[in-house]
Amino acid sequence: MTTTVVMVHGIRTSATMWRAQLAHLESRGVPAVAVDLPGHGTRMGETFTLDGALATIDDAVRAAARNGQVLLAAHSMGGLVSTAYVGGEDKPPVDAFIAASCTAIPRGLGLATYRALARGFNRLPDRGSWISEWVLDRTLPNETRADFGAGGYAYDAQDVALRSLSVLDLLASLRRIDVPTWFINGQYDQLRVNEKLFASLVPGAELIVVPKTSHLITAMRPRVFNALLDVALATMDAEATASADAAR
Repeated sequence: MTTTVVMVHGIRTSATMWRAQLAHLESRGVPAVAVDLPGHGTRMGETFTLDGALATIDDAVRAAARNGQVLLAAHSMGGLVSTAYVGGEDKPPVDAFIAASCTAIPRGLGLATYRALARGFNRLPDRGSWISEWVLDRTLPNETRADFGAGGYAYDAQDVALRSLSVLDLLASLRRIDVPTWFINGQYDQLRVNEKLFASLVPGAELIVVPKTSHLITAMRPRVFNALLDVALATMDAEATASADAAR
């Protein structure tokens, strides 16, 4: 059975952050698509809304589902929105889920601090972009360094996106997820704070922590993340084969 991988980016970046994964999947003959959420990448001129983000994910998933199974892979803010989507009351046609760098409940002091830091950077010359570029130059490998910001940085969407996350009832969503799920974090990811709680609420979920890696796991360790995509795809193939055999 054909499986399509749908990928959702994190805050400020865009679909271009998935270029290494798209190239890997193409080399394997696995169809894949990376979306731009409202206010990001090719949709930079739009206003970010939670409804618009959920609709973007749903459109891509349902288009992919017409051709077979769907593996949804999402990072950071996109992972939080995708968690709410996969665990929605109306079960979407997602057959497996990878949630990367997004195991923190976006409320309270942590969210307020993140928003305050983002607003502080926005007040700096060029919105502090030189600081971000300096950090990325020293943490990302050459093979992905250009990809991460190739679609531009969605500074204008950042605060409204962060604020919208606070309305998500992620604990309820996690309890409703009933597909194979992998929570993947970098060892030094600041959003690991609730990782054990997240994994405990999804039956059979696996928590994978990649050593010597930060929040930007897809770009910092692309080969490792690609290998984990392969694990998810192999798991889906095995389950589909077992189901077909049982039906005979």
